Order: sequence, then structure tokens, then C-alpha cells
Amino acid sequence: MTARPLNPPTVCAPLGPYSQGVLAEGRGRWLHIAGQVGVGADGALAQGFQAQAHAAWRNVAAMLQAAGMDAGHLVKVVTFVVDETHLPLLGPVRLAYLGDARPAATLIVAKALARPDWLIEVEAIAFRPE
Repeated sequence: MTARPLNPPTVCAPLGPYSQGVLAEGRGRWLHIAGQVGVGADGALAQGFQAQAHAAWRNVAAMLQAAGMDAGHLVKVVTFVVDETHLPLLGPVRLAYLGDARPAATLIVAKALARPDWLIEVEAIAFRPE
């Protein structure tokens, strides 16, 4: 009935603030969050990478809240960025929303997202035990 980080010594330790896996056991609720981009609730695109990253993570946090969850319930996060030079800016934004949570994570540098002005997209999976 819990979700816990899984970082066995037989696998390389995480190279950043994430877990290699998260084991969710028992009965509970799953939330699959579609890719969130740097667009606010008003439909306006934030300007610049950091502003878009904050907007995308605010959207993830809002989805979690709407489901009665928080960052501690995240088990998997996938982040897409279109410019690897933005990577140093990503960590502090991500940590601002994750706190001590360490979901399993994947980071992909993609050629482009669905719209050319989108710089980041974050999708996530959360589990809340009953």
C-alpha cells in the first residue's frame, strides 16, 4: 500500500535527483498526466525556457492537486526539452516542484515538440495508495 524508491546496488546510482524506479504496491489510485507544456490556465504561452518550465510544472502540480495528490505521489516523470543548453536551468525549476520527492525520471532532448514555440513538455504518472 505504498510507493517507495527502488535504487538497488546492482544498478548505477541515480545521476541526479530521481529514483531508478518506484515500486507501487497495494490497492490505490493511478493518475496519468498528459504532457504539460508552458501554457497557463488562460491559454497564454509563457515566454522563455524558465517561465515555460515553471508553467509546465505548475500544471503538473495542479493536476496532482485535483486528484488529491502531491509530488510525493509521483512515480514516473518524463521531461522533453528542445535545447540541451537549457538543461542547467531545468534542475532548479524541477526541484522547486518536487521537493524531496524522487520519482523515476527520464529526460529527452527532442528535435521539436508539437508546436515550434514550445520549449519543454512534462508528463507524469502518480499513485496514491488507498
